[in-house]
Amino acid sequence: MINRRTFIKNSSLLALAVPLRKLSLPAFNRVKLRDFGIQLYMVRDAMEKDTPGTLGLLGEMGYTQIESYSGSKGMFWGLSNIEFKKLANGNGLNLISSHYKDSDMPFEKQAAMAAETGMKYLICPWKGPQKSIDNFKHIADDFNHRGQICKKHGLRFGYHPHDYPYKTVNGQLPINVLLDHTDPALVDFEMDFYYTVTEGLDPEAYLNKYKKRFRLCHMRDVLKQRLPAGDKEESACDLGQGIIDYPHLIKTALANGMKYFFVEQSRYFNETQLQSAGVNAHYMKNLVL
Repeated sequence: MINRRTFIKNSSLLALAVPLRKLSLPAFNRVKLRDFGIQLYMVRDAMEKDTPGTLGLLGEMGYTQIESYSGSKGMFWGLSNIEFKKLANGNGLNLISSHYKDSDMPFEKQAAMAAETGMKYLICPWKGPQKSIDNFKHIADDFNHRGQICKKHGLRFGYHPHDYPYKTVNGQLPINVLLDHTDPALVDFEMDFYYTVTEGLDPEAYLNKYKKRFRLCHMRDVLKQRLPAGDKEESACDLGQGIIDYPHLIKTALANGMKYFFVEQSRYFNETQLQSAGVNAHYMKNLVL
């Protein structure tokens, strides 16, 4: 027999359950990212000390993809291209792309080696500020040429903008010039959401306007309270701890052709690079769009 106290308690729980159930209904139409990656520059110190061990930890954290870069040991971390691919795959990591450096070896050779691993992209990480907008037009021509080389080898060429392409030169934004003067059939872009936001532009507007041009991205967050201008690492923070609405932004990105999402933190608040990688992996695993 249910007494008055039990009845009141159960009635109260039921009253709470009804609105909660109604609020959760839209979640049936929401999804999570199946795969997400990390730019290895984020854990560069650990990679330098122990490449196999670090890749093992990244796999355990839940990362399924990696983007390499050309550090002191090259984009394959002192191994052959095939050895590095096997090491990554053995830890549940798919080598999607790498930032390259021209001083390592001729670009065509780098493209050939990347293609042998099944890598999807070679990415230009840096061109630096330019004195005239015409310089950016020449860079666009160079990107088209490199795009042809990559296409010949069965992969894609991409460009990763930092902050400078979002700063006006001769009355124009270099990022717009680069997008408008590169061939979509040959050149893709890797948006860094952090720089787009901190330079005062709208990443969603770019995704919508330049559909299927931004195929990859770097993800970190922006502090609610911005640090003073000139701070070495500016106002970066771990995902979910800042102002960027990533659930909404990634939905827009996916709708406009983005395929690869790489975490890349540059500022560490009382944590190591690997600890930050863990925090960001947890965010990505639990991100609901």
